[in-house]
Amino acid sequence: MAAPVTIALDAMGGDHGPSVIVAGAAIALVRHPETRFLLVGDTARIEPELKQHPALAAKSEIIHTDVAVAMDAKPSQALRKGRWHSSMWLSLEAVRDGHAAAAVSAGNTGALMVMAKFCLKTTAGVDRPAIAAIWPTIDSECIVLDVGANVGADARQLVEFALMGAAMARALFGIERPSVGLLNIGREEVKGLDHIRTAAATLKRAPLPIEFRGFVEGDDVGRGAVDVVVTDGFTGNIALKTAEGTAKQIGEYLRAAMGRSLLARTGAILAQGAFRALKEKMDPRQLNGGIFLGLNGIVVKSHGGTDATGFASAVDLAHDMASSGVVKRLAADISRFHTELELDGAA
Repeated sequence: MAAPVTIALDAMGGDHGPSVIVAGAAIALVRHPETRFLLVGDTARIEPELKQHPALAAKSEIIHTDVAVAMDAKPSQALRKGRWHSSMWLSLEAVRDGHAAAAVSAGNTGALMVMAKFCLKTTAGVDRPAIAAIWPTIDSECIVLDVGANVGADARQLVEFALMGAAMARALFGIERPSVGLLNIGREEVKGLDHIRTAAATLKRAPLPIEFRGFVEGDDVGRGAVDVVVTDGFTGNIALKTAEGTAKQIGEYLRAAMGRSLLARTGAILAQGAFRALKEKMDPRQLNGGIFLGLNGIVVKSHGGTDATGFASAVDLAHDMASSGVVKRLAADISRFHTELELDGAA
């Protein structure tokens, strides 16, 4: 039997608060029955939801606070006012103090990143943490980072992102030497901005635990050309939201097309199994959750407006990452990278 994993949940985060957080945890518990939960938030709001899920109640402890970080709060303001007392901070503190193996929040992304960096600190040698997301591909899945933590990134940071993403791929996909590509406007070595080409040159020559495939373009992401796609947070966030919007657009097109005539409706009934499979594949809730990589602890950010199914996916990700030892592996890879840079510079 797997060792129990304790996950701290910011029960007040997101658009819906405890109603979604508790229901999502109950779904995740069915998939990971050994998990225990710390539900951080207002006891008066959490207990009524918990009573509807007896199995979860038996595996949960409530840490009371009636302070919550507003979804529209500025990160600096949230850190100043929500530090020490908010449900978001106490969730992170549980990870820092060893009471939980991971924290999950659907709250304010900027506030969560600032608080996580302040509370957990960055891994030695990491300049900036990144948010990594799991991206569906034609055959399986890949990892894309950064998808929103950093508006820009220099060459060194892009290389660090590559190592972080590779560590995550090893943990989740079981690939010992993940393939990595830098997102660019073309595959040719002469294309792209200077810092992207510099990062590519470093990844190409350094003896790192990855298989560097060079540059990849936007259409390569969904095609599954590499296991890890690296870019800055500005580009990655736009790409992520564009993909989610496109998936919804295609869904609307299909619904409209299937209802246009009696023949189309009959065909839809006959093909409902295939459409159900397509809907599952395109459902962003199934891969909800971005993980903050480069911290001394595991923090997963869920979409604020997700439902219980989506939040359960974020809890699944936290559980898998906590069970994998990814933080130690990532720290070792980053340390090795900087040692190689020093030796290269000395030569």
